[in-house]
Amino acid sequence: MDKYIYDLLPERDAVVKEMEAYAAEHRVPIIGPAVARLLTLLVQVSGARRIFEMGSAIGYSTIWLARAAGTKAKVFYTDGNPENARRAQEHFRKAGVAKRINVQVGDALELVKKTPGKFDFIFNDINKHQYPDALRAALPKLQRGWRYGLPQGLARSLFYFHVLRPQCQ
Repeated sequence: MDKYIYDLLPERDAVVKEMEAYAAEHRVPIIGPAVARLLTLLVQVSGARRIFEMGSAIGYSTIWLARAAGTKAKVFYTDGNPENARRAQEHFRKAGVAKRINVQVGDALELVKKTPGKFDFIFNDINKHQYPDALRAALPKLQRGWRYGLPQGLARSLFYFHVLRPQCQ
């Protein structure tokens, strides 16, 4: 099934392919092209222009977010590893989106709290054990009509436990 879905996706550019190869070779977790397309759609449909990404690694999803939000967007990249941030900045430059991205190194939970202003969209891709704390940190930073994105596995779990499960009891 995965192969079928991936075969349906449009061709990706050289920068994105390079990042996917690096992630596979070095075991860096990325959202992958199918989830990235969904993330792109969510940003485009919502009209989000000010985006905060909690946990960005090498910047794969950050590039998708920046491209989806357009040239007037501001995307905040966060990662605790300075080497990831350095590598991500190089990818941003190659992808032509560097001017739209504010790179922050440190704890995403603290960075979202101290970054001034509110956001149209917050994408949470930090370690799963931090998700409850991330939600508490992110909610006050979201504009009215907020969008809070989670990686696909947790999104399915939350849907089941908070939407479907109560109806089954």
